[in-house]
Amino acid sequence: MLTNPYDSKRSFFDKGNTRGYDFRINQLQKLKNSIEKYEDEIINALNLDLGKPPFEAYTAEIGFIYNEINHAIKNLKKWMKPKKLHTPVYLQPANSYIYPEPKGVVLIISPWNYPFQLSIAPLIGAIAAGNCAILKPSHQAINTEKILTKIIEESYNENYVSIVTGPGSSIVSSLIENYRFDHIFFTGSVEAGKKVLELASKHLTPVTLELGGKSPVIVHEDVNLDMAAKRITWAKFYNAGQTCIAPDYLLVHESKKDQLVEKLKYYIKNYYDDNSEESNNIGRIINHKRFDRLISLMENSNILEGGFFNREKKYIAPTLIDEIDVNHPIMKEEIFGPILPILTYNKLSEVIDIIKLNPYPLALYLFTECNSVEDYIINNIQFGGGCINNAIYHIVNSNLPFGGIGFSGMGRYHSKYSFDTFTHEKSIFKSIGKFDSNLVYPPYKEKTLTLVKKILK
Repeated sequence: MLTNPYDSKRSFFDKGNTRGYDFRINQLQKLKNSIEKYEDEIINALNLDLGKPPFEAYTAEIGFIYNEINHAIKNLKKWMKPKKLHTPVYLQPANSYIYPEPKGVVLIISPWNYPFQLSIAPLIGAIAAGNCAILKPSHQAINTEKILTKIIEESYNENYVSIVTGPGSSIVSSLIENYRFDHIFFTGSVEAGKKVLELASKHLTPVTLELGGKSPVIVHEDVNLDMAAKRITWAKFYNAGQTCIAPDYLLVHESKKDQLVEKLKYYIKNYYDDNSEESNNIGRIINHKRFDRLISLMENSNILEGGFFNREKKYIAPTLIDEIDVNHPIMKEEIFGPILPILTYNKLSEVIDIIKLNPYPLALYLFTECNSVEDYIINNIQFGGGCINNAIYHIVNSNLPFGGIGFSGMGRYHSKYSFDTFTHEKSIFKSIGKFDSNLVYPPYKEKTLTLVKKILK
């Protein structure tokens, strides 16, 4: 860890080194080249930390990042260009512009569940926007932390981008308390996000918080149950359920529950075999502390499928739990594991009431063929983003912003939205020519006030 990772970056930024288009493009290309060089090591690190299958490691972490980098390189010139806006006639002759400019020195704090993607994706936005950056990855995913360190230190001078490693929240607290960052980007738990926001307030530092919450998946009575089960099973147990936008609990119309459960069971076996403990298609829990918490959430519950576990291997079988009451402990906090509680409803109003017990989910998924049901859910529930007749796919579209609302976070990113997050939009009003109306200058007269009222009303 650098003794002072901040001051040299402030100096480097203040000298204008990061502002040019060519500089930014070169830094993005360096990052891509380094990732390509260490692809196999990244995949191996993710497997060691989380038991991630190579397919999941590549698609959700490496491939996702390639898409972000390529999109930024392709569009950066357009993003950087000043934008001319309309100027009202009563302000003429003049032009109005927005100049996108970098914020300065930024801090990126990333979690353990997608330790590569959630470190590099915001960094791409910070680089594209012309900032200097300090990256603090999660020490819980220690093997990924090591490969991230190698990539950052080989790619960049520490005066521009550096990485700070080590265990504990004390490092993060020390960074935020001692240095006035121009933006802090945090991905993690709600409680940790509150602490970051509190610390940042000392310096009035703007903060992006990507948090979590209990994201519901709703299956209405009119759907293709086979398609719904296929997609829900995949989305829920991807990364062993350790995904901030994973379906957290299932709300199914009571008339379709039994049929849906049978199809969920079918796809669990189809994806992960009868003995999923030996399957190479499902990951492992990050550590024993989180493993023990998940096992405790299954206590005194009616398990329809799964429920098996191996503490030594940090393995929990894909599990379906029935007869869950809204007051059950598993409905009081984000699960973040391969356990899916099942609740039923009869009227859509019941869905609204249940979701409002855990308000502002990061994601929401609805399976229905009815447009009025779709409109009802979208217009009556506040959530970050989501899918209709699918799950977690919204995060893949580069044209969609990603972020939460309320308890699930503030701010958004991905592609152009990442660039915007790390950019200050400087407003410029430029008067043209020598004409100057005396209308606004003292001494004020009754007739000029009358005229102004006609113009502005």
